[in-house]
Amino acid sequence: MKMQVSNLNSSKGGTGWRWLAGSFLSLFAVSVLAQSPADEAVQRCGTVEYERVLQQRNPNRLRQINELNSRLQQVEASRIFLRQAADDETIYRIPVVVHVVHNTASGEIGGTTNGNISDEQIASQIQVLNEDYRRQPGTNGFNTNPVGADARIEFFLASRDPSGEPTTGITRHYYAEKASFDVFNDDVLLSQIAYWPSDRYLNIWVTKVDGYLGFTQFPTMADTLNGLPATTNEFVDGSIIDYRYFGRQLGTVRSPTYCCGRTATHEIGHWLGLIHTWGDAVCGNDYVADTPTAEAANQTVNCRELFSTCSGVRTRNMIENFMDYSPDQCMNVFTQGQVNRMRTVLALSPRRFRLVQSSMTPLEETENLTINAYPNPAVADLTIDVQLKGFQSFTVELVDLSGRIVRTSFYADSPSTRVLVSTNQLATGLYIVRVKTATESVSSRLLVQ
Repeated sequence: MKMQVSNLNSSKGGTGWRWLAGSFLSLFAVSVLAQSPADEAVQRCGTVEYERVLQQRNPNRLRQINELNSRLQQVEASRIFLRQAADDETIYRIPVVVHVVHNTASGEIGGTTNGNISDEQIASQIQVLNEDYRRQPGTNGFNTNPVGADARIEFFLASRDPSGEPTTGITRHYYAEKASFDVFNDDVLLSQIAYWPSDRYLNIWVTKVDGYLGFTQFPTMADTLNGLPATTNEFVDGSIIDYRYFGRQLGTVRSPTYCCGRTATHEIGHWLGLIHTWGDAVCGNDYVADTPTAEAANQTVNCRELFSTCSGVRTRNMIENFMDYSPDQCMNVFTQGQVNRMRTVLALSPRRFRLVQSSMTPLEETENLTINAYPNPAVADLTIDVQLKGFQSFTVELVDLSGRIVRTSFYADSPSTRVLVSTNQLATGLYIVRVKTATESVSSRLLVQ
């Protein structure tokens, strides 16, 4: 288990942002990658520095982060998900929108130096994400590490925009005023250029970034609850990634070190609540039990083994972990502990929870509560389409003609949703399907055969 340390506070007693705070297919004993001058001028990840900026903007953010971390620890201890029943087999599908922000006046798309990258380059990145998060056999995302795990998280380019219109999941924006954007000052500007609701989409801004390959906003506990101040960071929620490192060995991706799309894999790991394997401190804590403690990041261009001595114990660094700073070719592991943490974040962080709920059973919202129960007559299982305005909590009840509730389910803070109700072992006859929100109630007759 990792040491308890504070990652941002100099005092050992400070809380800091503490919650933030395998084997290869082929592991080279000594593998030296040629690093270009452009690679040497950038840092792999700016998320730690970016988090400091967000906390300066929003005095409540540290409290919200610590609250989520406390809840995560409770869930991890009891293995009980608080917002939904635990289901280790559920595959979460994340709708992605890629906002390409460029200064190519001609509007030309694609090429080796053009920030207005091609659809094919973007598609290659989505493919890498799915290989890595699904630990897909036969790909660079597969590993045989005994603690390696399939996250059961998939990514797809959104097929509908916020207005419900068909989309490719890619937006393109010519912006002549700036040739590049920096981690500390331009996130709000980028969101003003392009943004889709972050409780329905993972926003990825692809542009030229000053000094970093990319950076990301971490989730918090109270990130979309009513009554938050205007400094809430929902409009900059997502990842910002340099166009020269987005995708796999295609188009503008020419770096031999950061060649294979792992910048996005790493950054989205942060979006899902993971911190760096060394805990952003010497022998720091990443709050995952099955990642070995490390003294520091793998800041080399090598895939050879590194070792750390923490609390007097010498261990091998997991340089193949996606949350280290290793070259792309070294990376291919999320551990089971990291997977548990990411999936718990999807259940507990309100904005992340809304996003996966919206994508798993997408139904259009309606001004008033409506329901459609089918098949009717029902034999085994009943499907109920519940359509409503925005996100609301609601109860689904199946009531017999004597008024007795024979089935009931509660859905917290949900969008329009398709739900299943079992009719097994119910007596043949008429029933009432009743759905209730805080302000509305709708009923429909059902025949069970």
